[in-house]
Amino acid sequence: MAAQRAYTTHPLVVRRVTVRRIHEVTPRMRRIVVGGDGLGSITRDGVTHPPFAAPGFDDHLKLIFAADGDVHAALPAQLPHGIEWGPSEHRQARDYTPRRFDPVAGELDLDFVLHGDGPAAEWASRAGVGDELWFVGPKSSLKLPDELDWIVLIGDETALPAIGRYLDERPHDAPAHVLVTVSHDEARQELALRDGDTIAWVVAEPGDAEALDAAVRAVELPDGDGYAWAAAESRALLPVRRYLQRERGLAKDRVNITGYWHRESVADASAAPGSDKTPAEAGEIPSPLPWLVTRAALQLGVIDAVADAPGMPVERLAERVGVASGTLAMLLPVLTAHGVLAEAADGELTLGPAGEELLDEHEREELDGPEADLLLALGGLASSIRAGESPWRTATGTTLAESARAERERFAHLVEESEQLAFILDGLVADPLVQRAETCLLTGPGAASVVAALEQSAVRPFLRVAEDDGPAAALRDAVEHPERLEWTAGPADLAIAARALAHRTDGECVELLSDLARWSETAIVIEASRPDGLGAHTAEASLLAFAATGSPLREASAIAALAGAAGWRPARVIPLGWGTEATVLERA
Repeated sequence: MAAQRAYTTHPLVVRRVTVRRIHEVTPRMRRIVVGGDGLGSITRDGVTHPPFAAPGFDDHLKLIFAADGDVHAALPAQLPHGIEWGPSEHRQARDYTPRRFDPVAGELDLDFVLHGDGPAAEWASRAGVGDELWFVGPKSSLKLPDELDWIVLIGDETALPAIGRYLDERPHDAPAHVLVTVSHDEARQELALRDGDTIAWVVAEPGDAEALDAAVRAVELPDGDGYAWAAAESRALLPVRRYLQRERGLAKDRVNITGYWHRESVADASAAPGSDKTPAEAGEIPSPLPWLVTRAALQLGVIDAVADAPGMPVERLAERVGVASGTLAMLLPVLTAHGVLAEAADGELTLGPAGEELLDEHEREELDGPEADLLLALGGLASSIRAGESPWRTATGTTLAESARAERERFAHLVEESEQLAFILDGLVADPLVQRAETCLLTGPGAASVVAALEQSAVRPFLRVAEDDGPAAALRDAVEHPERLEWTAGPADLAIAARALAHRTDGECVELLSDLARWSETAIVIEASRPDGLGAHTAEASLLAFAATGSPLREASAIAALAGAAGWRPARVIPLGWGTEATVLERA
């Protein structure tokens, strides 16, 4: 069955508003009402951007501050369609949920927990009428199932704006069962409860995972088709995720769990022993040993076995996963030292904080998935550089593109990685080339996102997909209405290659672009040409691209050179944002 998109996307616009009123909701939460022309249509550089919209109860705005006070230098660049986060040494961005939006009055309510010490809490504590605030978003809104018999809303104080908005606006008539942990009784609020709703307030320290877990287990989940939504400190939600998904068996499309904030560790677990310095400050290179041991534990089934039956001694665990107990005991000191497992005095094993995180499929992919395979390929980096080929080919004897064609799951991972394109394709679907095309030929793992963007817009050309059987099957699973597409290559007014080059070597790129030239006189190539300015691992982006293809991140000039070798002439570039561009090609 085809995948159903769990969100709708919105155009991204940089907006400025000013403070109109301030209201103390509780002694611990301040509501700041902002408004102004920035919530309406905005015209910049001759382009009119749509009014602000935030239809979802848990939409996120990214508030923008600057540590040095120069917020204008921290703002992203506004593109005709989308934004571009450039580098900024002093940028501080925080996500907040609109508590209320009144488009008639042109007002937006934002609730701030005042006991925090971040830039947003600091701004809110000293804000006065007339002060300005800059933000971007929301980029998307959660789509709940059409029919619900009940909904459970779980959160701490930071989740109260979303919970309160849901109860005010009621996207569903289903009874709501609310659980909120607060650090003090004075944080309780009046919420718009109805007959059939329930609410439980639990006093606990912020980020107390045990208290939140116990409180969630005390909530009686009704029969029928329901939905569980939870937002709190990220680590505190780990046992909640495990309980709802693994123990109660709620399907993935019936659970939404989001870490709204992150509690800083008392000490950096990766710091040098006896030192407050990070490895970089101490002049140390971290060992890959813990990563490799944790990867082995995941692949052996140790993490899942302990999650399903906590309290086993090592002998019983070894029997359960089918390995020698002495061999498993060899791994334990490393796993416990790094918080993957915890061992009690009587030898009973449970998951540690790092092990709990690995119950999330996205976290485990970094250790046992395509991302991890790419990292392991870098073990032969020196040999690859000398040989002038991709580390993936050095390690596996084949290119990543060949692997993706042969392994459907590997291509499916590339499709999932490309889902981020859905947030930045407004510039593509608004381009005259796409607007007037009657037939489009799509290729690449980002093709599903292009289909979704076209479906959401009024632009509906006839769509063909040019992929081998395995990749085509993965794309079918990611497209909401696969029956509307033709799944064979053929002539088209326009060919669109979406993230199709990011897993190909230069030679394979030329081959693909030559194939597209058989079917169309015009093509658009969508690729990331530079790291996202908000990303946490921007320094690694080019190296990971090299691991996959043997080339660093390809800038527009590199794509132009590959296109030229395939008989194309670059015509122009459409900036899409987040380091991604669409290069328009014409047959030479």
